[in-house]
Amino acid sequence: QVQLVESGGGLVQAGDSLRLSCSLSGRTSSDYAMGWFRQAPGKEREIVAAIPWSGSNTYYKDSVEGRFTIFREDAKSMVYLHMTSLKPDDTAVYYCAADPDYWNFIRRPETIRYWGQGTQVTVSS
Repeated sequence: QVQLVESGGGLVQAGDSLRLSCSLSGRTSSDYAMGWFRQAPGKEREIVAAIPWSGSNTYYKDSVEGRFTIFREDAKSMVYLHMTSLKPDDTAVYYCAADPDYWNFIRRPETIRYWGQGTQVTVSS
């Protein structure tokens, strides 16, 4: 059974940077595409970024492209989301996810197999 644990959330000011980390245990992380979703109060969960097992052809939500970077270290079974130039609109609970099929992150997120518990990111203006 795959388990995902996020860390790194917190309260920051607009313009600050923050790095979220996600550790995968139970299986080999290189077998999975990984990604980050977020859910703001009163809104639906949305994809932020995804990275296939190969590490290439990453995907970003339009509003974060150029500001956020997703990368993985399979030797450590870790995936990260480095966030810069944070805005109040980035405030949300951020969830790490894993699935064998990269395209599920983009086309069928409701089918993604494994989820973390989430970490809160709050950006003050």
